[in-house]
Amino acid sequence: NSLIVEIRCGLSLNHLRVPRTKQGFPERETWTRQMDFIMSCVGFAVGLGNVWRFPYLCYKNGGGVFLIPYVLFIFLGGIPIFFLEIALGQFMKAGSINVWNIAPLFKGLGYASMVIVFFCNTYYIMVLAWGFYYLIKSFNSTLPWSTCDNPWNTENCIEIFQLADGRSPIIEFWEGVTLPGAYDGIMYYVKPDWSKLGEAQVWIDAGTQIFFSYAIGLGALTALGSYNRFNNDCYKDAFVLALINSGTSFFAGFVVFSILGFMASEQGVDISKVAESGPGLAFIAYPKAVSLMPVAPVWAALFFVMLLLLGLDSQFVGVEGFVTGILDLFPGKYYMRYQREIAVAICCLLCFIIDLSMVTQGGMYVFQLFDYYSASGMTLLWQAFWECVVVAWVYGADRFMDDIARMIGYRPFPWMKWCWSIITPCVCMGIFLFHLLNYKPLTYNNVYVYPWWGEVIGWCLALSSMLCIPVSLLYKLAGAKGTFREVCTISTYSNHCSISQHIRGVESIERVALFMCIIQILSIGPTNNS
Repeated sequence: NSLIVEIRCGLSLNHLRVPRTKQGFPERETWTRQMDFIMSCVGFAVGLGNVWRFPYLCYKNGGGVFLIPYVLFIFLGGIPIFFLEIALGQFMKAGSINVWNIAPLFKGLGYASMVIVFFCNTYYIMVLAWGFYYLIKSFNSTLPWSTCDNPWNTENCIEIFQLADGRSPIIEFWEGVTLPGAYDGIMYYVKPDWSKLGEAQVWIDAGTQIFFSYAIGLGALTALGSYNRFNNDCYKDAFVLALINSGTSFFAGFVVFSILGFMASEQGVDISKVAESGPGLAFIAYPKAVSLMPVAPVWAALFFVMLLLLGLDSQFVGVEGFVTGILDLFPGKYYMRYQREIAVAICCLLCFIIDLSMVTQGGMYVFQLFDYYSASGMTLLWQAFWECVVVAWVYGADRFMDDIARMIGYRPFPWMKWCWSIITPCVCMGIFLFHLLNYKPLTYNNVYVYPWWGEVIGWCLALSSMLCIPVSLLYKLAGAKGTFREVCTISTYSNHCSISQHIRGVESIERVALFMCIIQILSIGPTNNS
């Protein structure tokens, strides 16, 4: 039993066989094929938000004009942070907590991402549970939501559909565009309104959507990157994944608004009356739309199967990112058989217990609290801001660029360094402050206003992740010896040594780096004894 450690010395690659001790843990797994990594990232980043949030924002903010700030923010924030998280995981070979060993004072970033992704896993699975329930109910000759003859209906039920909340995922594009009114819906989606470019909210919505749809700040991308080969070209992967992500969002808009145009045509109302944002379209608007089509149960079943497939891969990767970060906290001497399976079981059990509150009569109010506060735009922007600051100014942007060059064989375009150092942090903090200054209390269905104690619970959810960074920093400073300047200098200096080797299954990175240097100097052959 031994571990293979690949050490890159200049242009040569030496294969060292390091004996596995009884206390050691198995070498870190790597993707069997690179396509596994690509599809996992696509499955996680491309989720329900791409198809029920982006199209609405595009329509709301001037149609095709919205693509101008959207594409701009892709290159100012989306791709730089997306690349940073993947590269950091690939370089450090660790989950979202241990990657911040590059700057131990800011290890709270890892804990913050764990809190966010746990909350996200908790409420996201509820959407899939609703989708599964609707799927079961679709296997009827008459869809239950198309009539008022059901036991749960009240005297206020009418079969003339009026949409309160809306938005829709993707299904059968060519079928959609052939429906009556579909063309009008598509034109409503893409028709540019150039006056919107002068509104600050349009630019804020574009920036927020980028950080939301690219799954930035959750730690899952870092976990996925940690299973890459050390010399994988993650720089190219970042651009490919960004193109797939944003392309899916734009394509979904055509499907969504073709259906909304059809619904508006059937009801004889303007499209603005049926175009709204949120899960409402998946469980209110779109089910009604398919009930108006021929062979409605077939279309309903296909739609909810699509909904489940679209969300399950995001859920799988979210849980994997959380479990990877937790397991990386335990050193090799605590390794036990089936520890991953046990960790996944505990995670799912905790989520299940919390989710029981979301299946009660008031469950939707609990769900919205989690959705609005725990993994909201503000928490993700706060996380992204500190990630850039720590990598660029604490660890060093040039140093990280050198580390990336050691992995992929060339230095990325300097634009990445400029974004990490100045542009992206400014963008994140600017949008964060805008959100904070324009904060509005949470409402449900535009009617119910949450009580003060409900907002307190929501802010506790948000601050539980945001405060991890400053609290962890202050805790480490308070427990360290010496003056503030000495502590910062020692911590920074001790972690500025570039970790330029691909290490599998070795706990101490510094120890293996020293081992590599000795072999390089003495020019001895790698053996088990050495």
